[in-house]
Amino acid sequence: MSEKRTQPDYLQKAAMYDLLAQFYKYSFPNLHMHYYLKHIQYMNKAMNFMRTNPQPVQGEATIRVLHTSPDSPNVDIYIDGHRVIRDLPFNNVSSYLSLKAGKHHIDIYPAGNMVESVLNKKITVEPGKSYTLAAIDSVKKMRLLVFQNKPRVPANESKVRFINLSPDTPPLDIAVKDRDVVFPKVSYKQATDYLGLTPMTVDLEIREAETKNVLLPMPRVQFSPNESYTIVLVGLANNEPAFQFIKIKD
Repeated sequence: MSEKRTQPDYLQKAAMYDLLAQFYKYSFPNLHMHYYLKHIQYMNKAMNFMRTNPQPVQGEATIRVLHTSPDSPNVDIYIDGHRVIRDLPFNNVSSYLSLKAGKHHIDIYPAGNMVESVLNKKITVEPGKSYTLAAIDSVKKMRLLVFQNKPRVPANESKVRFINLSPDTPPLDIAVKDRDVVFPKVSYKQATDYLGLTPMTVDLEIREAETKNVLLPMPRVQFSPNESYTIVLVGLANNEPAFQFIKIKD
């Protein structure tokens, strides 16, 4: 099934069925009701499309910041010299921010302290696109990775991808519990492709690649209709904070 839906088809069909319903309103009540229900059906499809496929403002991108640096304090995020995110803790993601397309300068400071930044980086964002900016590695070696999000989902379906941001893990297999591997050999800093899903609740597990050694059980992970998810693996396999996952709606 194609990931993109054409909203104008829904609206045009809704309008056509409305005209037919009005035409038969007094002469054939049964046909009037038949076409009126069709009109409602396609109006609902159009509304669902607009809800699950929000259109960004022309010329703007959206970004969010994810803090996965295991030994870093809470951080403040500055874009082009302006603080836009305050006191973001480890294992947390910010809300989406709109950003004009083009080049921008990102600075990350320990929360409440602008004396010395722990990271500065230039990024470029494209209009209409969505990004996750992930702060990774130790506080002394902090880096910023940029991942493009793809939040659009076919109507009544779901999808998910995984990103491995745990710096001391071996390559990982993401699998259904006691069953097949879904994403094999996911290395540090790697993002999988998105996988389309029927909405469900499923038991997953993270294994050391090509083994049955389970590093992280993931019981009853829910994937709801009309939602896109990114699941991020963070923390440390051999130290604190513990190896864990974050499930984020795109």
